[in-house]
Amino acid sequence: MRRLRRPAEETREDILTTADRLFRTRGYASVAIADIATALGMSPANVFKHFHSKTNLVDAISARHIEKMIDRLGGLEATKPAPERLFDFVKRLMDSHLRDLAENPYLFEMVLLTAKEDLQCGHRYRDRLLGDLTTIIEDGIAEGSYTIANSSKAANSAFLALSCVLHPVMIANEKADILATRCEDVVALINAALQNPLAK
Repeated sequence: MRRLRRPAEETREDILTTADRLFRTRGYASVAIADIATALGMSPANVFKHFHSKTNLVDAISARHIEKMIDRLGGLEATKPAPERLFDFVKRLMDSHLRDLAENPYLFEMVLLTAKEDLQCGHRYRDRLLGDLTTIIEDGIAEGSYTIANSSKAANSAFLALSCVLHPVMIANEKADILATRCEDVVALINAALQNPLAK
């Protein structure tokens, strides 16, 4: 009897879940597409039909983790002044990254091994962060806490400065107390720049 064909989305999810599990237990570099196919009882060609390369798999798995992280963080706290909200937002995000790196070290391995690739998950993460930073800055302008004119440009500069406490490569091997101090210092510097912009 011929097997019923499963919906493509269901097969895709199974591939992602299995790849995620194998990367977690054996390490990203040690797992080949053939290993994922074997674990699922399908041919490597079937895996390639849904994900054209191992890098595509990494992109999809990373996107999953980013969505989970965003859901875990919830919405932006709107009751505090913008400078406090900025610190709370960055600290929560940094702590979330540290927890992910501790619980899923293979994620860090994937980030390193695919650093030169132009992954869509990286663009989604950046866009989400820029959106949240822009919202905080615009709220700060509206309440009189910040005095800059271009919120988008300011958000982009803040995003670049915050890489020292948010990028996995920058935080993976650093001590928690050093990161906590660094986070306070860099956010204080950003807040000072937003409150007292340089005259042109």
